[in-house]
Amino acid sequence: MQLGVNVPNFGPGTDPGVLREWARTVEGLGFDLLMVSDHVTVTPDVAERYPEPFYEPFTTLSWLAGLTTRVRLGTTVLVLPYRPPLLTARMATNLDRLSGGRLVLGVGVGWARQEFDALGVPFGARGRLTDEHLETLRSNNPTSVPIWVGGNSEAGIRRAIGHGDAWHPLHGTLPWMRSVLAQHTLPGFAPRIALRLTGTPVDDPERIAGVGTLEQVLDDLDQLRALGAETVVLDPYRGDPEETRRPDAAWQALTAVATHRRTTS
Repeated sequence: MQLGVNVPNFGPGTDPGVLREWARTVEGLGFDLLMVSDHVTVTPDVAERYPEPFYEPFTTLSWLAGLTTRVRLGTTVLVLPYRPPLLTARMATNLDRLSGGRLVLGVGVGWARQEFDALGVPFGARGRLTDEHLETLRSNNPTSVPIWVGGNSEAGIRRAIGHGDAWHPLHGTLPWMRSVLAQHTLPGFAPRIALRLTGTPVDDPERIAGVGTLEQVLDDLDQLRALGAETVVLDPYRGDPEETRRPDAAWQALTAVATHRRTTS
């Protein structure tokens, strides 16, 4: 099972130098995949969670491709209705070729109504548009870029089954993911989980995967491996934009996981 990292490409502490250090850290620690998020315009609903500066993912990953050599690069998740599907297909294909075949395209329907309005895309049609765009991507994907379909809803799961190479759920509990996998035959399984290390065990029955002591997080990874996860993406961002000014805490948590991975491999 491979391990990836969701890197903040937004927030008051993020600039080219910090993004460069993130890339060096992720690749240097031996992680297999570096992923970033997607927003096109930072409307007020977006800014509450992911404030400016927000570095557009295709541009950012193209730049990071030149700063890295081994780590795969991806989106978690690209909001498909925001861009014309043929443009998305062209940019994804070009980035995959320029990076030596390292792109993973995680996609989703999006949630920010004000951003949809600003882009002139009907919010209520985002599910249908995502399905249509996935069909276009599938027919215009000569390099066979892996497509991970995000979404924790039943519609997202059906979309992954119908159009994806993997289901890419975000921040779920282990019992819930186990239940979904028992009920559906999925093309692949590549969850994004939290990475929030605590000093004492977290006993909450609703604990999302990746939250707890290092031992709990490592056990979560073992259980996900047993469930058939090909890749697990660790998300060290806790939701406070001020965290982007202090990336050392996230790097320390990633180092703890990477160190254990090396000593047990």
